[in-house]
Amino acid sequence: MNRAQSGLVFLAGSVVGGLALAFLIVAFRPGLLPGFTAAPPSAATAGPDGPGVAPGSGTDSPAGPPDAGGRARGQQNPVAVPSAAPTPTPGAAAGITSYAPAVQRAAPAVVNIYTARVVTERVPRNPFEDPFGELGPRYRQRVERSLGSGVIVDASGHIVTNHHVIADADSVRVQLADGRVADAKIVGRDPDTDLALLRVALGKLPVMPLGRSDQLRVGDVVLAIGNPIGLSQTVTQGIVSATGRGQLGVATFENFIQTDAPINVGNSGGALVNAAGELVGINTAVIGKNLGVEGIGFAIPVNLVRGVLQEIVAKGRVVRGWIGVVPEDIDEGQARQLGLARGGVVVTNLYVGSPAQAAGLRPGDIVLAVDGVEVGSAQEVLARVAQAKPGTQVGLRLQRGAGIADVPVEVRERPRTRA
Repeated sequence: MNRAQSGLVFLAGSVVGGLALAFLIVAFRPGLLPGFTAAPPSAATAGPDGPGVAPGSGTDSPAGPPDAGGRARGQQNPVAVPSAAPTPTPGAAAGITSYAPAVQRAAPAVVNIYTARVVTERVPRNPFEDPFGELGPRYRQRVERSLGSGVIVDASGHIVTNHHVIADADSVRVQLADGRVADAKIVGRDPDTDLALLRVALGKLPVMPLGRSDQLRVGDVVLAIGNPIGLSQTVTQGIVSATGRGQLGVATFENFIQTDAPINVGNSGGALVNAAGELVGINTAVIGKNLGVEGIGFAIPVNLVRGVLQEIVAKGRVVRGWIGVVPEDIDEGQARQLGLARGGVVVTNLYVGSPAQAAGLRPGDIVLAVDGVEVGSAQEVLARVAQAKPGTQVGLRLQRGAGIADVPVEVRERPRTRA
């Protein structure tokens, strides 16, 4: 290869190398080229003027005199970068973004209840130890423990809970939210409403503020606070699903608040509070778990709780009227099968020696009214009779066959029942 050819090869290599270098400069450092304007930062880049705003005016070209719109010549119209929308939170529509204040107000007055009772049980016979069955039966004792929740309702140490939480208990212990533990005394029980009242001898007790259950509306937010499966001070949230629920077979007098706030084992006797942290119910039951149904729990309205507690504190028990009838709701189809004139609240049974039996009531009588007030359910009949004072009379309007009769019945105190 002569010298001319060598020179051409060197020149060609230099040109190719220069073009490659220029390509790399344009690709990775475009700002080094004269007259080239770099792209503004992306919306995610924060400059000195705030999030999503490029430094200065947003352009590298020199600004001339302002135009009629007040913008510098060559300056683009400012672009507003929308901020991220806040995630909606429960209660945001009502102006509530957190229920922490309600919990802080109510939770200190919710306690854990631990009960224990001694159970005596028969030991199964061992055929190897006693092949001919000559030995007498043997028994052993064991301690059965359970847990629940309660609510401190006054500064003197009264705690309301469910009767089924402390039924048959030999000992009851209470643990407060601040960690203090004390033995509790059972002041009184009311199995007919599944309520019980305890008392602890401790000072400086937090007290639950009481609300109004008659002001609850379906859809109101409620919080359940209790001790589910031993997890103290657990809070769950839901709404009021219904009010005035009855005929669940949980208690004699039923007027439950239905809620979808999760209620589990150990929540019984705990608090159902509103968004202001006021007590509106005592959690008492959940149904349908064995059927796979979720979100159906019940609480005793605080208005009913007030009356029961006042009676227990004043008299040691709840005094209710009783006439000894067993009413039942029967529809028209059932009435035809039973040969009754119509459906309604029907007397299905009478207690022997009861005032109703003495007044001449019979199974099959249809109760139309109690003391002049029409009744639409068996629960309403029992509730209106319970409101009457023992020693007075209630007037029952009955339908027997095609005839209508008004029958006065003496009221006695309702016998104490055991849940």
